[in-house]
Formats: sequence, C-alpha cells, structure tokens
Amino acid sequence: MRHNYNYTRRKLYLPEYGRHIHEMVDSLLLIEDRAERTRQAKAVIAVMGNLNPLLRDTADFTHKLWDHLFIMSDFQLDVDSPYPLPSREELQPVPRRLNYPQSHIPMKHYGKYVGKILKSLKECQDRDGVAITVDNIARYMRVKSYEYNLEHPNNEVIIKDIKRLSDYGIDIDEEALNNIRSDYKQHLTAHPQRNKGKQVQTKGKNRVVQQQKNRQKTANRHTNSHNTNR
Repeated sequence: MRHNYNYTRRKLYLPEYGRHIHEMVDSLLLIEDRAERTRQAKAVIAVMGNLNPLLRDTADFTHKLWDHLFIMSDFQLDVDSPYPLPSREELQPVPRRLNYPQSHIPMKHYGKYVGKILKSLKECQDRDGVAITVDNIARYMRVKSYEYNLEHPNNEVIIKDIKRLSDYGIDIDEEALNNIRSDYKQHLTAHPQRNKGKQVQTKGKNRVVQQQKNRQKTANRHTNSHNTNR
C-alpha cells in the first residue's frame, strides 16, 4: 500500500482553500482545450465562492477569487479571465528594505542622546544654561553608570567622559562637578516587599524557637528541684 503523506505532496500556496481545491486547480492544467479549461475554471471559481458565502456581496470578491486561482496554479494557468491577468510581482511584492541608522555609540551605557546633547552645547552662548545642563547630564550619567556597574562612579570619570563625548568643545566647571553626589545610596532589591516579608517571618520563627527553649529550661529547673527535695 502506497502512503500519501502531506510532506510528499506539492506546496499549498493558499492553505485556507484546502488540499482538494488545489487538486482541482492542478486538474485544470491537464485540460488541453482552452474553452473547456476556461469552463472548468469558472466551475472551480464557483466552488471557491461557496467556501465563503458571506463575502459574495463584497466589492471585488470575484476578482479576488480569480487572483487566488492564478496564485494556486503558480501563475501557469492559461484561461480567458474576465479580469486582467495578474503577475507574480504584482501580487507578491518584495518589501522595501528599511535603512536602519548605523551610528556608532561610544559609551552605550549612557545612551545615544547624551553625546548629541553635549555636542550641541558647543554652539550655545548662554554659559549659565550650559552649566545647568551639564550638571543635570552629569547626574544622569552617574545614575546610568551606577545601574550598569552596580557601584558609585568616580566624579573624575564622569568629567572625563563629558569631555570626551563633547569632543572637548565646552568649558565645564570641574570643581562644581566634583561635588555631585549620587542619587542612589544603596542597591535596591528587585522585590523589596517580598524580602521584607521574609525578614519578618524569620524574626517570628526565631522568637517562637526562643520561647520554646525558655519553656524547656524552666521545666528542667522544676524537675531538678523536685528531685532534690526527695
């Protein structure tokens, strides 16, 4: 007995129509008479329309069925269609390739826009505004450095990174930046409430164990005193 498994059959170009509709389309390619082939193609179109009767009244429904018929035949069916014959390029367009930016980020833990902001400050004439902006950026850089390295960065490193990211094009107040303190005092756990509940539960267990030990000591003391009185 010869087994006919799906992986040995040809590819289904439109699986929603099923295997039998594709076999009907394959049988159309074997008909030599063009008129008979066209008549049989219209019959197949009618069967395809019966699969979705609710869509018969929609616009261009018959046009879509003829396009699907040509797709299932791999654009090899030659019949008299009431609509213009579609092409493979028309129905299966190749998507346009997107041009993604490939800009180099020198220090990825600070992000892409920190360097852009610092470079834009080179053309700013407001020294006070530049100083305030640099101060805020330095604090932001400390936060990001702490998140990346899990340790407080040195202010000298932040100053050096600011100079490098700005291409040494802005004047900064190093003394003021050296006084910047980190916004993070200690590393926060991912689930502080859960850890807090565990600590409370552990303390409760320790208290119960200590009470049991005290009761045992009291019971032993009374037992020893009773034996001594005898």
